[in-house]
Amino acid sequence: MILKCIAVDDEPLALDIIEDYVSKVPFLELVKRTENAIEALQLVQAGGIDLVFLDIQMPDLTGIQFLKIASGKANYILTTAYSQYALESYDLNVSDYLLKPIAFDRFYKAVEKVRNQLLKSEPVAAVAAPEPVAPQNNNHNNAPVQDFIFVKTEHKIQKIQLDDILYIEGLKDYISIFTKTERVITLQNMKKMEETLPKGEFIRVHKSYIIALDKIESIERSRILIAGKIIPIGDTYRDEFFKLIDGKNI
Repeated sequence: MILKCIAVDDEPLALDIIEDYVSKVPFLELVKRTENAIEALQLVQAGGIDLVFLDIQMPDLTGIQFLKIASGKANYILTTAYSQYALESYDLNVSDYLLKPIAFDRFYKAVEKVRNQLLKSEPVAAVAAPEPVAPQNNNHNNAPVQDFIFVKTEHKIQKIQLDDILYIEGLKDYISIFTKTERVITLQNMKKMEETLPKGEFIRVHKSYIIALDKIESIERSRILIAGKIIPIGDTYRDEFFKLIDGKNI
């Protein structure tokens, strides 16, 4: 589930922070950032917006007035430097209330709360999606080695060729699979994905990264370069990584 969001604030710096935070969360998509509350209200009333980051003190239309007019057509997280509005905002059934300056961990907790609420309200699917299929590494009876995996994305189950995978980045229970042509986001954890991928071809090099060995362009100190992305090597994974690299005579 990807939540379509808008950010409404009369301070450009506050919008910059929200935009940066949204970009770090795989299940959020920022549709619009605006300093114009009227413009934001029209977007909400048109439909299709799941979540609004809404400042309370704005010149033309306050956040409280915005909520009363919008009549609950989206989910709302209020952002403000003033705590005295908290009680009134909760009476208007907002999802959360963030005090500026907003820390990322508090931001993530708030948006995850909204997402979980929406997931609970979704109808249960009639057929459960299959788990990602682990590649088969045995070759007895001349059985072909599986060279792909299946992952569940927002609206479908997607097949990904292992040879297309460059690296995988994790964030809590969500992972981003970066391929030669696209980024695929799936609700899964790094440990499960690590167990799914064939050893010797993929290796975990950091708590947040799994890489494809044959996609490495260079290694410098504790950094790996793949497709222009610099990936750190974590202390916990360093020895195993370099042992494997030495064995491949890279």
